[in-house]
Amino acid sequence: MFKIGSNISEYILKHFGAEYLKKYSDYVEEDHSQYIRIPTTFDNPGEIIEGLKKYNIEVEQVGSIESAYRVIKGNELIGKTIEYTIGKYYIQSLSSMVPPLILNPAKEDRTLDLCAAPGSKSTQLSELMNYQGTLYANEVSNSRIRVLVYNLDKMKSINMGIINFKGENLSKVYNNYFDKILVDAPCTALGVLQKKNEVNNWWEESKTELLANIQYKLLVSAIKMLKTGGEIIYSTCTLAIEENELVLNKILNNYPVELLPIELPIKCEDAFIEFEEEKLNPQIKNAKRVIPWEVDSEGFFVAKLRKLENIDANEQITINGKDQKLITAHSKDMIDKLKQIEERFGIPFDVLNRYKFLIKKNDIFFIDGSWEADNLNPFTRIGSKFGVFDRRGYIHLHSNAARVLAEYINLNIIELENEADLKKYLQGQTVKGESTEKGQKAIKWKNEILGTASASGDGLKSQFPRSLRSHEIIFPAD
Repeated sequence: MFKIGSNISEYILKHFGAEYLKKYSDYVEEDHSQYIRIPTTFDNPGEIIEGLKKYNIEVEQVGSIESAYRVIKGNELIGKTIEYTIGKYYIQSLSSMVPPLILNPAKEDRTLDLCAAPGSKSTQLSELMNYQGTLYANEVSNSRIRVLVYNLDKMKSINMGIINFKGENLSKVYNNYFDKILVDAPCTALGVLQKKNEVNNWWEESKTELLANIQYKLLVSAIKMLKTGGEIIYSTCTLAIEENELVLNKILNNYPVELLPIELPIKCEDAFIEFEEEKLNPQIKNAKRVIPWEVDSEGFFVAKLRKLENIDANEQITINGKDQKLITAHSKDMIDKLKQIEERFGIPFDVLNRYKFLIKKNDIFFIDGSWEADNLNPFTRIGSKFGVFDRRGYIHLHSNAARVLAEYINLNIIELENEADLKKYLQGQTVKGESTEKGQKAIKWKNEILGTASASGDGLKSQFPRSLRSHEIIFPAD
């Protein structure tokens, strides 16, 4: 049985008391609920719920959050279904869904997720924006960028550009630029000890001071990047007061922001306004603490700040690089190629014209047409993969693009006839079968476009993305 280390238990006892420590210890040692987020923009949640029953998985909606569902049967299977593989839902804790909901960006809001990987909240922000407008997702870690890109593609977050930059310094690139910013800061993770037992091995109270310094710098950077009147959500998954209330207290003492009252859709408590006999700014009461055992999820801290006036910016820097530019569907480099896509798959040109395109050698990326950036050089990824130019200059549509545009595809569709063919397709193999006209096809399974394939005399060569077949995939019962 997992036991809390002495460093953690002593901290909890010191600052929260014996009863709190007992409840915390009991919760950490118990089994915990899993939750999924089903986007409401693309799909009928009821169809997904019924489909999950064929895997012997049952979920129930969490009344306070429309897109949240608790897994009540099949926890060990929920991350292996076809629906999970193609982004019909996202595995995410209930508490983690709250910060994006409180920020609540619209497609008109230029929005930044400052500490974005692995992408749980970034993809949720994209969903809240109806996959339109301008969303930037920044991540400092090179190794975690890959996971962020994976989730962008899987969840069809077609309004997201990804930046790989130190968040504390990003205000040197953007000043008074964003309408809304999420700062889900790195922390000592006391709210998620039940699923990240390794925290026990390294946690010590001195770590809170180190992390609080980083969190403060991230918030300062966010304030400088925010337009006057804009809003920031500051959140952590730790219980440590030094990383929550004390960070906000220092911010309120030094920067022209106010803490706004918020109501969370799950049970919570007011933040503390005293710490070791020190009186904190009374506005901090507006921030909220989510207690893990009270919501059967992670412990979280959530606060909303509004910028009251402009402040002096850092010395600005310009990131130089290749002369990249986004082009429209009507540009000379794209119009004829997209007409070919229209002819092959039936996707109306007017639909393709809703996007902007970026050509990198033979690769083509696409992003929502209302997405904006003054300089493309800070971005390691813009939008999702649209396709690739072949030797003749024609576009081979990427499977990610086929899934984004699935509702408009009505030509050159091949529906897989049995589970054996489905398995081969999802494993990237060639599906043998009746001869068909050569060329690229859209592959369908039970009314769902899965991706593309190339038809030849040997059959259908799967073009299902390698990244989406990196885990075990199970199949539903008939």
